This record gives sequence, C-alpha cells and structure tokens, in this order.
Amino acid sequence: MGITEKKIERINELARKSKAEGLTDAEAAEQAVLRQEYIAAVRRNLRSQLDSIDIREPDGSITNLGEKYGAKAENGKEGN
Repeated sequence: MGITEKKIERINELARKSKAEGLTDAEAAEQAVLRQEYIAAVRRNLRSQLDSIDIREPDGSITNLGEKYGAKAENGKEGN
C-alpha cells in the first residue's frame, strides 16, 4: 500500500486544522492512521534504497547491504 498525494494532502489538512481549531476524535484517529501509513511507506522506501547499496571492503571485495542485513529484516529481528 503506497502513500498517495491525496493522502499527503489529507495529512496536511488535518495538521492545519489541528493547529487552528483542534480535531474531533474521528479526525484524530484518521490522522494517526494516515501518519502510520506514511511512516511505513518512508521505511519501505529507505529499506529499498539501503538494500541496493554496495560497499567496497578494505580487501577489495564488494558487500551488498541488502544481502548482508536483509535476512534480519525478513526474520523480524530488525529493530525500529
């Protein structure tokens, strides 16, 4: 599930309303859900970028971070 421009606009709209006049309980719950979706999308994007990074080791070998650390994320051992 990706974050769409429409959802980002809604997040911003709720943030402005929160500062101006406050949110109803339903709006606050909606804001919390949208924020969690946004954070999850950012984490997926960052993980994808990190997984594609190769590091040249001092001995000249190349280590892919996705291959080196990806197993932790797949096994649920990754810390947040």
